[in-house]
Amino acid sequence: MRRRVAITGIGLVSPHGDDPTVVFDALLAGHSAVTRWEEEGAAPTPVARTPFDVTSWFTRLQLSGVDRVSQIAVAAADLARRDAGIDQFAPDTGLYVGTGMGGAAAVEDSFRAHYGSGRVPPLSVPAFMPNAPAAHIAMRQQLLGQAYTYSIACASSAVALLEAGRAVARGDVPCALAGGAEALLVPGAIRAWHAMQTLARLDDDPARASRPFSAERSGLVLGEGAAFLVLEPYDAAVARNARIYAEFSGGGVSCDATHLTKPDAAGQVRALTAALRDSGLLPRDIGYCNAHGTATRIGDLVESEALSRVWGDALDQLAVSSTKSMHGHLLGAAGALEAAITVLSLHRGAIPPNMHCETPDPACALKLVREPGHQSPDLKAAISNSFAFGGTNVTLVFRH
Repeated sequence: MRRRVAITGIGLVSPHGDDPTVVFDALLAGHSAVTRWEEEGAAPTPVARTPFDVTSWFTRLQLSGVDRVSQIAVAAADLARRDAGIDQFAPDTGLYVGTGMGGAAAVEDSFRAHYGSGRVPPLSVPAFMPNAPAAHIAMRQQLLGQAYTYSIACASSAVALLEAGRAVARGDVPCALAGGAEALLVPGAIRAWHAMQTLARLDDDPARASRPFSAERSGLVLGEGAAFLVLEPYDAAVARNARIYAEFSGGGVSCDATHLTKPDAAGQVRALTAALRDSGLLPRDIGYCNAHGTATRIGDLVESEALSRVWGDALDQLAVSSTKSMHGHLLGAAGALEAAITVLSLHRGAIPPNMHCETPDPACALKLVREPGHQSPDLKAAISNSFAFGGTNVTLVFRH
Protein backbone atom coordinates (compact mmCIF):
# COMPACT_ATOMS: atom_id res chain seq x y z
CA MET A 1 0.00 0.00 0.00
CA ARG A 2 1.27 3.45 -0.90
CA ARG A 3 1.84 5.56 2.19
CA ARG A 4 1.33 9.30 2.41
CA VAL A 5 4.62 11.20 2.67
CA ALA A 6 5.14 14.29 4.81
CA ILE A 7 7.92 16.86 4.49
CA THR A 8 9.01 17.74 8.00
CA GLY A 9 12.43 19.31 7.62
CA ILE A 10 14.09 21.87 5.33
CA GLY A 11 17.80 22.63 5.35
CA LEU A 12 19.28 25.36 3.19
CA VAL A 13 22.69 26.78 2.42
CA SER A 14 21.59 29.18 -0.29
CA PRO A 15 22.38 32.53 -1.88
CA HIS A 16 19.74 34.07 0.43
CA GLY A 17 21.02 32.38 3.59
CA ASP A 18 20.35 29.27 5.67
CA ASP A 19 17.14 30.06 7.57
CA PRO A 20 14.10 28.84 5.58
CA THR A 21 11.88 31.61 6.95
CA VAL A 22 14.40 34.35 6.16
CA VAL A 23 15.10 32.89 2.72
CA PHE A 24 11.41 32.69 1.81
CA ASP A 25 10.75 36.20 3.12
CA ALA A 26 13.58 37.56 0.95
CA LEU A 27 12.25 35.77 -2.13
CA LEU A 28 8.67 36.84 -1.45
CA ALA A 29 9.91 40.44 -1.23
CA GLY A 30 11.66 40.06 -4.59
CA HIS A 31 15.21 40.45 -3.30
CA SER A 32 17.92 39.27 -5.70
CA ALA A 33 21.09 37.60 -4.44
CA VAL A 34 22.87 37.99 -7.80
CA THR A 35 26.08 40.02 -7.75
CA ARG A 36 29.10 40.64 -9.96
CA TRP A 37 31.72 37.86 -9.97
CA GLU A 38 35.21 38.56 -11.20
CA GLU A 39 38.25 36.34 -10.87
CA GLU A 40 41.47 35.99 -12.79
CA GLY A 41 41.00 33.70 -15.77
CA ALA A 42 37.33 34.40 -16.43
CA ALA A 43 35.27 37.34 -17.68
CA PRO A 44 33.16 39.33 -15.19
CA THR A 45 29.87 37.48 -14.75
CA PRO A 46 26.65 37.84 -12.76
CA VAL A 47 26.40 34.97 -10.26
CA ALA A 48 24.58 34.09 -7.05
CA ARG A 49 27.14 33.27 -4.38
CA THR A 50 26.22 31.50 -1.16
CA PRO A 51 27.49 32.90 2.17
CA PHE A 52 28.95 30.03 4.19
CA ASP A 53 31.08 29.85 7.32
CA VAL A 54 32.86 26.52 6.97
CA THR A 55 34.34 26.77 10.47
CA SER A 56 30.88 26.21 11.94
CA TRP A 57 30.81 22.74 10.39
CA PHE A 58 34.38 21.49 9.95
CA THR A 59 37.63 21.66 11.86
CA ARG A 60 40.75 22.51 9.91
CA LEU A 61 41.83 18.86 10.07
CA GLN A 62 38.45 17.63 8.79
CA LEU A 63 38.64 19.91 5.75
CA SER A 64 41.46 17.99 4.12
CA GLY A 65 40.17 16.65 0.82
CA VAL A 66 36.62 18.01 1.32
CA ASP A 67 35.44 20.15 -1.59
CA ARG A 68 33.09 23.08 -1.06
CA VAL A 69 30.23 21.09 -2.61
CA SER A 70 30.53 18.50 0.15
CA GLN A 71 30.93 21.13 2.84
CA ILE A 72 27.66 22.87 2.01
CA ALA A 73 25.90 19.54 1.52
CA VAL A 74 26.87 18.40 5.02
CA ALA A 75 25.64 21.68 6.48
CA ALA A 76 22.29 21.71 4.65
CA ALA A 77 21.62 18.07 5.49
CA ASP A 78 22.27 18.66 9.17
CA LEU A 79 20.09 21.77 9.17
CA ALA A 80 17.27 19.71 7.64
CA ARG A 81 17.57 17.10 10.42
CA ARG A 82 17.47 19.79 13.09
CA ASP A 83 14.53 21.54 11.43
CA ALA A 84 12.61 18.25 11.45
CA GLY A 85 13.14 17.96 15.20
CA ILE A 86 15.12 14.72 14.85
CA ASP A 87 17.99 14.24 17.31
CA GLN A 88 19.49 11.30 15.41
CA PHE A 89 18.39 9.64 12.20
CA ALA A 90 17.69 5.94 12.33
CA PRO A 91 20.63 4.07 10.78
CA ASP A 92 18.45 2.76 7.94
CA THR A 93 17.26 6.23 6.90
CA GLY A 94 17.58 6.57 3.12
CA LEU A 95 19.96 9.14 1.66
CA TYR A 96 19.34 10.55 -1.83
CA VAL A 97 21.70 13.23 -3.15
CA GLY A 98 21.90 15.07 -6.46
CA THR A 99 24.82 17.02 -7.92
CA GLY A 100 25.64 17.99 -11.47
CA MET A 101 29.35 18.81 -11.40
CA GLY A 102 30.63 17.31 -8.15
CA GLY A 103 33.77 18.87 -6.71
CA ALA A 104 34.41 21.62 -9.26
CA ALA A 105 36.98 23.43 -7.13
CA ALA A 106 38.96 20.23 -6.63
CA VAL A 107 38.94 19.59 -10.38
CA GLU A 108 40.12 23.14 -11.02
CA ASP A 109 42.89 22.87 -8.41
CA SER A 110 44.12 19.52 -9.72
CA PHE A 111 44.42 20.77 -13.31
CA ARG A 112 46.12 23.97 -12.22
CA ALA A 113 48.58 21.92 -10.19
CA HIS A 114 49.18 19.54 -13.11
CA TYR A 115 50.06 22.37 -15.47
CA GLY A 116 51.84 24.37 -12.78
CA SER A 117 53.93 22.73 -10.11
CA GLY A 118 53.11 19.22 -11.28
CA ARG A 119 52.09 18.23 -7.75
CA VAL A 120 48.45 17.23 -7.83
CA PRO A 121 46.88 17.15 -4.34
CA PRO A 122 46.71 13.50 -3.20
CA LEU A 123 43.05 13.74 -2.16
CA SER A 124 41.83 15.23 -5.45
CA VAL A 125 39.85 12.17 -6.53
CA PRO A 126 37.85 11.70 -3.31
CA ALA A 127 37.30 15.47 -3.24
CA PHE A 128 35.82 15.75 -6.73
CA MET A 129 34.00 12.41 -7.14
CA PRO A 130 30.25 13.06 -7.54
CA ASN A 131 29.26 10.83 -4.62
CA ALA A 132 31.53 12.65 -2.16
CA PRO A 133 28.70 14.83 -0.77
CA ALA A 134 26.57 11.75 -0.06
CA ALA A 135 29.51 9.96 1.54
CA HIS A 136 30.29 12.88 3.84
CA ILE A 137 26.63 13.26 4.83
CA ALA A 138 26.38 9.54 5.56
CA MET A 139 29.46 9.67 7.78
CA ARG A 140 28.29 12.80 9.59
CA GLN A 141 24.76 11.46 10.17
CA GLN A 142 25.80 7.80 10.65
CA LEU A 143 23.50 6.53 7.90
CA LEU A 144 24.16 2.86 7.23
CA GLY A 145 21.56 1.93 4.64
CA GLN A 146 20.71 3.17 1.16
CA ALA A 147 22.89 6.08 0.01
CA TYR A 148 22.42 7.11 -3.61
CA THR A 149 23.91 9.84 -5.81
CA TYR A 150 22.17 11.15 -8.93
CA SER A 151 24.13 13.18 -11.46
CA ILE A 152 21.65 14.22 -14.14
CA ALA A 153 22.63 17.83 -14.80
CA CYS A 154 19.86 20.26 -13.74
CA ALA A 155 17.48 17.43 -12.82
CA SER A 156 19.86 15.77 -10.34
CA SER A 157 18.34 16.77 -7.01
CA ALA A 158 14.77 16.70 -8.34
CA VAL A 159 15.28 13.04 -9.24
CA ALA A 160 16.83 12.47 -5.81
CA LEU A 161 13.72 13.89 -4.15
CA LEU A 162 11.38 11.89 -6.35
CA GLU A 163 13.22 8.65 -5.62
CA ALA A 164 13.23 9.45 -1.91
CA GLY A 165 9.52 10.20 -1.86
CA ARG A 166 8.72 6.97 -3.67
CA ALA A 167 10.94 4.94 -1.33
CA VAL A 168 9.16 6.33 1.73
CA ALA A 169 5.75 5.79 0.10
CA ARG A 170 6.60 2.14 -0.64
CA GLY A 171 7.97 1.52 2.82
CA ASP A 172 11.50 0.82 1.57
CA VAL A 173 12.93 3.21 4.17
CA PRO A 174 11.49 4.54 7.44
CA CYS A 175 12.58 8.08 6.59
CA ALA A 176 14.56 9.83 3.87
CA LEU A 177 17.02 12.69 3.68
CA ALA A 178 17.07 14.02 0.13
CA GLY A 179 18.37 17.01 -1.78
CA GLY A 180 21.40 18.27 -3.61
CA ALA A 181 24.42 20.53 -3.69
CA GLU A 182 26.38 22.44 -6.32
CA ALA A 183 29.45 24.68 -6.03
CA LEU A 184 30.99 25.42 -9.40
CA LEU A 185 31.82 29.12 -9.27
CA VAL A 186 35.41 28.62 -10.38
CA PRO A 187 37.08 30.17 -13.45
CA GLY A 188 37.24 26.98 -15.51
CA ALA A 189 33.55 26.23 -15.11
CA ILE A 190 32.54 29.85 -15.69
CA ARG A 191 34.57 29.95 -18.92
CA ALA A 192 33.00 26.69 -20.07
CA TRP A 193 29.52 28.11 -19.61
CA HIS A 194 30.55 31.33 -21.37
CA ALA A 195 31.76 29.24 -24.30
CA MET A 196 28.25 27.81 -24.68
CA GLN A 197 26.90 31.38 -24.97
CA THR A 198 24.16 30.62 -22.46
CA LEU A 199 25.07 33.04 -19.64
CA ALA A 200 23.25 36.32 -19.05
CA ARG A 201 24.91 39.58 -19.97
CA LEU A 202 26.55 41.57 -17.19
CA ASP A 203 24.33 44.65 -17.03
CA ASP A 204 24.92 47.78 -15.00
CA ASP A 205 22.86 46.15 -12.25
CA PRO A 206 23.89 42.48 -11.92
CA ALA A 207 20.96 41.87 -9.54
CA ARG A 208 18.60 42.14 -12.53
CA ALA A 209 20.59 39.90 -14.86
CA SER A 210 18.28 36.87 -14.56
CA ARG A 211 15.01 37.69 -16.37
CA PRO A 212 12.99 34.51 -16.95
CA PHE A 213 10.13 34.80 -19.45
CA SER A 214 11.04 38.42 -20.17
CA ALA A 215 11.20 39.73 -23.71
CA GLU A 216 14.60 41.13 -22.66
CA ARG A 217 16.07 37.93 -21.21
CA SER A 218 19.66 37.23 -22.22
CA GLY A 219 20.58 33.95 -20.56
CA LEU A 220 20.95 32.14 -17.27
CA VAL A 221 22.78 33.18 -14.12
CA LEU A 222 24.79 30.53 -12.30
CA GLY A 223 24.28 30.04 -8.60
CA GLU A 224 25.63 27.78 -5.87
CA GLY A 225 24.20 26.20 -2.76
CA ALA A 226 22.62 23.16 -1.16
CA ALA A 227 19.13 22.18 -0.08
CA PHE A 228 17.80 19.08 1.69
CA LEU A 229 14.38 17.88 2.79
CA VAL A 230 13.36 15.30 5.37
CA LEU A 231 10.57 13.02 4.13
CA GLU A 232 8.78 10.55 6.39
CA PRO A 233 5.50 8.64 6.54
CA TYR A 234 2.66 11.07 7.21
CA ASP A 235 1.25 8.98 10.05
CA ALA A 236 4.66 8.79 11.72
CA ALA A 237 5.08 12.56 11.47
CA VAL A 238 1.66 13.12 13.05
CA ALA A 239 2.40 10.56 15.79
CA ARG A 240 5.54 12.40 16.85
CA ASN A 241 3.78 15.77 16.61
CA ALA A 242 6.17 16.99 13.92
CA ARG A 243 5.60 20.18 11.98
CA ILE A 244 4.44 19.19 8.51
CA TYR A 245 5.30 21.72 5.84
CA ALA A 246 3.48 19.93 3.05
CA GLU A 247 2.82 16.53 1.58
CA PHE A 248 4.88 15.00 -1.21
CA SER A 249 2.23 13.82 -3.67
CA GLY A 250 4.29 12.33 -6.49
CA GLY A 251 6.16 13.21 -9.61
CA GLY A 252 7.01 12.31 -13.16
CA VAL A 253 10.17 11.76 -15.17
CA SER A 254 10.76 11.63 -18.91
CA CYS A 255 13.65 11.74 -21.36
CA ASP A 256 13.46 13.86 -24.53
CA ALA A 257 15.84 11.54 -26.39
CA THR A 258 16.25 14.26 -29.02
CA HIS A 259 19.19 16.57 -28.23
CA LEU A 260 21.86 17.01 -25.57
CA THR A 261 21.12 20.67 -24.82
CA LYS A 262 17.97 21.74 -26.68
CA PRO A 263 14.76 21.12 -24.68
CA ASP A 264 11.74 19.42 -26.21
CA ALA A 265 8.13 20.33 -25.40
CA ALA A 266 6.83 16.82 -26.02
CA GLY A 267 9.29 15.41 -23.48
CA GLN A 268 8.29 17.97 -20.88
CA VAL A 269 4.62 17.23 -21.52
CA ARG A 270 5.29 13.57 -20.72
CA ALA A 271 6.88 14.49 -17.37
CA LEU A 272 4.07 16.89 -16.47
CA THR A 273 1.31 14.42 -17.33
CA ALA A 274 3.11 11.59 -15.52
CA ALA A 275 3.38 13.77 -12.42
CA LEU A 276 -0.30 14.62 -12.47
CA ARG A 277 -1.22 10.98 -12.97
CA ASP A 278 1.07 9.88 -10.12
CA SER A 279 -0.40 12.44 -7.74
CA GLY A 280 -4.00 11.81 -8.74
CA LEU A 281 -4.51 15.52 -9.43
CA LEU A 282 -5.88 17.38 -12.44
CA PRO A 283 -4.37 20.53 -13.96
CA ARG A 284 -7.12 22.66 -12.38
CA ASP A 285 -6.08 21.36 -8.93
CA ILE A 286 -2.59 22.90 -9.21
CA GLY A 287 -2.41 26.54 -8.14
CA TYR A 288 1.29 27.29 -8.60
CA CYS A 289 4.20 26.20 -10.77
CA ASN A 290 7.75 27.02 -9.75
CA ALA A 291 9.02 26.93 -13.30
CA HIS A 292 12.39 25.73 -14.47
CA GLY A 293 12.59 29.14 -16.20
CA THR A 294 16.31 29.63 -16.77
CA ALA A 295 15.90 32.82 -18.85
CA THR A 296 17.36 31.30 -22.00
CA ARG A 297 15.64 32.14 -25.27
CA ILE A 298 14.65 28.60 -26.20
CA GLY A 299 14.18 27.13 -22.72
CA ASP A 300 11.49 29.53 -21.54
CA LEU A 301 9.56 29.18 -24.80
CA VAL A 302 9.56 25.37 -24.66
CA GLU A 303 8.46 25.25 -21.02
CA SER A 304 5.65 27.70 -21.75
CA GLU A 305 4.50 25.54 -24.65
CA ALA A 306 4.58 22.38 -22.52
CA LEU A 307 2.54 23.96 -19.72
CA SER A 308 0.05 25.29 -22.26
CA ARG A 309 -0.38 21.85 -23.84
CA VAL A 310 -1.07 20.14 -20.52
CA TRP A 311 -3.12 22.84 -18.78
CA GLY A 312 -5.12 23.93 -21.81
CA ASP A 313 -8.06 26.11 -20.80
CA ALA A 314 -6.97 25.90 -17.15
CA LEU A 315 -3.66 27.68 -17.86
CA ASP A 316 -5.01 31.05 -16.74
CA GLN A 317 -5.63 29.52 -13.29
CA LEU A 318 -2.00 28.46 -12.86
CA ALA A 319 0.24 31.04 -11.19
CA VAL A 320 3.79 30.74 -12.51
CA SER A 321 7.13 32.15 -11.40
CA SER A 322 10.78 31.24 -11.75
CA THR A 323 12.63 31.94 -8.52
CA LYS A 324 15.88 31.63 -10.48
CA SER A 325 15.29 35.31 -11.19
CA MET A 326 16.56 35.91 -7.64
CA HIS A 327 18.81 32.98 -6.66
CA GLY A 328 20.21 32.01 -10.04
CA HIS A 329 20.46 28.51 -11.45
CA LEU A 330 21.98 26.05 -8.99
CA LEU A 331 22.22 23.31 -11.65
CA GLY A 332 22.33 19.99 -9.78
CA ALA A 333 20.97 21.63 -6.61
CA ALA A 334 18.29 23.67 -8.39
CA GLY A 335 15.56 21.05 -8.12
CA ALA A 336 16.02 20.69 -4.36
CA LEU A 337 16.15 24.43 -3.62
CA GLU A 338 13.13 25.13 -5.81
CA ALA A 339 11.22 22.21 -4.31
CA ALA A 340 11.92 23.64 -0.85
CA ILE A 341 10.66 27.05 -1.99
CA THR A 342 7.53 25.44 -3.48
CA VAL A 343 6.89 23.60 -0.21
CA LEU A 344 7.30 26.84 1.71
CA SER A 345 4.87 28.54 -0.68
CA LEU A 346 2.23 25.98 0.27
CA HIS A 347 3.10 26.24 3.95
CA ARG A 348 2.95 30.04 3.96
CA GLY A 349 0.14 30.53 1.45
CA ALA A 350 2.23 32.92 -0.64
CA ILE A 351 4.00 32.84 -4.01
CA PRO A 352 7.44 34.38 -4.74
CA PRO A 353 7.53 36.63 -7.80
CA ASN A 354 9.09 36.17 -11.21
CA MET A 355 11.32 39.22 -10.96
CA HIS A 356 12.85 41.50 -13.61
CA CYS A 357 10.14 40.82 -16.16
CA GLU A 358 8.69 44.25 -16.90
CA THR A 359 7.88 43.18 -20.46
CA PRO A 360 6.86 39.51 -20.62
CA ASP A 361 7.64 37.68 -23.83
CA PRO A 362 4.26 37.46 -25.62
CA ALA A 363 5.28 33.99 -26.83
CA CYS A 364 5.37 32.85 -23.19
CA ALA A 365 1.65 33.10 -22.50
CA LEU A 366 1.72 32.34 -18.79
CA LYS A 367 0.04 33.84 -15.74
CA LEU A 368 3.27 35.19 -14.28
CA VAL A 369 3.41 36.42 -10.69
CA ARG A 370 5.46 39.57 -11.19
CA GLU A 371 4.77 41.60 -8.06
CA PRO A 372 6.46 40.91 -4.70
CA GLY A 373 4.39 39.89 -1.69
CA HIS A 374 1.80 37.86 -3.60
CA GLN A 375 -0.50 36.16 -1.09
CA SER A 376 -2.33 32.94 -2.00
CA PRO A 377 -4.05 31.66 1.15
CA ASP A 378 -6.13 29.13 -0.79
CA LEU A 379 -3.11 27.49 -2.43
CA LYS A 380 -3.55 23.73 -2.03
CA ALA A 381 -1.21 22.09 -4.55
CA ALA A 382 1.87 23.12 -6.49
CA ILE A 383 4.51 21.72 -8.84
CA SER A 384 8.21 22.31 -9.33
CA ASN A 385 9.82 21.73 -12.74
CA SER A 386 13.42 20.72 -13.43
CA PHE A 387 14.53 20.17 -17.03
CA ALA A 388 18.10 19.08 -17.72
CA PHE A 389 20.78 18.94 -20.36
CA GLY A 390 20.69 15.40 -21.65
CA GLY A 391 16.92 15.61 -21.95
CA THR A 392 15.77 14.46 -18.51
CA ASN A 393 12.62 16.21 -17.33
CA VAL A 394 11.24 16.06 -13.79
CA THR A 395 8.07 17.48 -12.28
CA LEU A 396 7.46 17.19 -8.52
CA VAL A 397 4.01 17.61 -6.97
CA PHE A 398 3.29 18.84 -3.45
CA ARG A 399 0.06 19.59 -1.65
CA HIS A 400 -0.90 21.36 1.57
